[in-house]
Amino acid sequence: MQISVRSSQSRFNARAAGLLLGFVADRVFADPGRFHPVAGFGTAAIALQKMSYRDSRAAGTLHVAVLLAGTAGLGLAAEKVSRRAGWVAVTGTTAMATWAVLGGTSLARTGIDMAARLEASQVDRDLTKARELLPSLCGRDPSVLSEEGLTRAALESVAENTSDASVGAMFWGAIAGVPGLFVYRAANTLDAMIGYRSEKYRRFGWAAARFDDLVNIVPARLTGALTAACAPVVGGSVQESLAAWKRDAAAHPSPNAGVAEASAAGALGISLGGRTEYAHGVEMRPVLGRGTVPTPNDLRRASRLSSAVQISAVVVSAGISAGIAVSIGKFGFLRRQRH
Repeated sequence: MQISVRSSQSRFNARAAGLLLGFVADRVFADPGRFHPVAGFGTAAIALQKMSYRDSRAAGTLHVAVLLAGTAGLGLAAEKVSRRAGWVAVTGTTAMATWAVLGGTSLARTGIDMAARLEASQVDRDLTKARELLPSLCGRDPSVLSEEGLTRAALESVAENTSDASVGAMFWGAIAGVPGLFVYRAANTLDAMIGYRSEKYRRFGWAAARFDDLVNIVPARLTGALTAACAPVVGGSVQESLAAWKRDAAAHPSPNAGVAEASAAGALGISLGGRTEYAHGVEMRPVLGRGTVPTPNDLRRASRLSSAVQISAVVVSAGISAGIAVSIGKFGFLRRQRH
């Protein structure tokens, strides 16, 4: 029993260290350039879809289940092998997995790049470069968007993906280690690929969208809380961020994106939402926040806010994992006292 408790404590402490190291790697190196594992997963998902696609929820559920089971199995195998090699290996494996699944640094950098392109377009009256970059942030149709539309689309994507590409992954890494990191990122990727409300994916993509909603319930709210806490970093208000979250988030069609976007709108003193153009059609989104129309400078601020939230999130996530280790130690001590 004592050995088991110590082993569990070591695992969670190593997990906390791995999350911190993986986050640092993402900050330094950003996304792996070639042979990105998320891209590899996407390729596998496309190949499977060619065989599994049927216009039904059952087919989509099976498609998602097979892919998530595969990533969970891979994560479990990696963690099992690393445990046998000791806590240093667990730390290293967790760090590599964390770096592989995080996309927060690239997100913030792309947001700043988009802001620069939009600012340049104000001089040369040419939105071509900004429109070329938008697909790397979201699935909206850049050809129909004005400068204001491109700015809002990019800013909403930065806000939402702060949760999806960073906070959520670290939270599940703290709770479930490498399998948690892999499954969360796989779920997020599947939602981005097939979780649309288009005619093709309305039924087939249902399971992907619902599972992504489920695993993001806690991370999105953690993102909202950290966004409010970090609002002063970009000259914003904690109170306005929380007020926008409470007042506006529930009106968003996504139970989670609304939290991230509304809290960011309040923190930045802007308004988001409205007519939203996707490749699969047009959606009318509710207005989030009561501020001004976002500008390229607000997009810069949003990118800085995203970085601040990510740094806060890794500290919280590592703290969760370390806290679990402490709790396990206390539980083991109490068990020994009783016996």
